[in-house]
Amino acid sequence: MNFTDPRVDKYLYSILPQRDAVINEMERFAKQHKVPIVGPAVARMLAQYVELIGAWRIFELGSAIGYSTIWMARAAGPGAEVHYTDGNPANAQRAQSYIDRAGVSDRVRVHVGDALEHLAGTTGEFDLIFNDVDKHQYPEVFHKAVSRVRSGGLFITDNTLWSGRVARKAKPNDRNTRAIQQFNRLCYSSKELFPVLIPLRDGVLVCRKR
Repeated sequence: MNFTDPRVDKYLYSILPQRDAVINEMERFAKQHKVPIVGPAVARMLAQYVELIGAWRIFELGSAIGYSTIWMARAAGPGAEVHYTDGNPANAQRAQSYIDRAGVSDRVRVHVGDALEHLAGTTGEFDLIFNDVDKHQYPEVFHKAVSRVRSGGLFITDNTLWSGRVARKAKPNDRNTRAIQQFNRLCYSSKELFPVLIPLRDGVLVCRKR
C-alpha cells in the first residue's frame, strides 16, 4: 500500500485523534496477526459518510474482526441496523466480542458465511453498502449489490487502488488485480452511480446511487 508519499501518510495518521480502548486493541491485534482492517483514517471517513446521509440500514460485505463495523454502527446510532458478514467463524466470534464491548450489539447483526449469500437472504434496500470481500469477487459484488442501495445512498468499496497495481497491466495469473480493474470500470460506466475514487490508504471508491 506504499504508493503514496510515506511522509504524507505519516502526517495523516499523526493528526488523528486517539481512539478508545476497544478500537486501540483491535488495531494492535490486526497489526500483530496481519488481519486486514481499513484503519482509522478510512474508518473515520466511513463514519462521516454514515452521518452525512443519515444511514441507519447498513450492509458490510466482508467484515473481518468488525473494526469498520463498529465505526459505522457508532456513527449510525441507536436503532440502526448494521449487518456484519465474514466467512471465518473465528473472525466472527472475535468480532462479536468487540461489538459487545464497544456497546453496539443492539444494532449489529452478525452473519457467518458467504457475504453475497447473506445479502441475498435479506430484504429491502440499504442506505449504505460497504464492500471489502475477496478482491476477485468485486465484479460479482457490483452486479448483486448496487441494486440493493437506495436512491441517494452510498456504495463504498475498499482497496480499489490495490497498492497501485490497478495502474499497470495485470499479469495473467493476477485475478485480483484484473477483477478490481474491471470493477472500477463498471462503477465509472454505470448510469446508476456517481463514483469518486479517493486515494486514501489503498484507495476507496465512493459511489452515490442516483
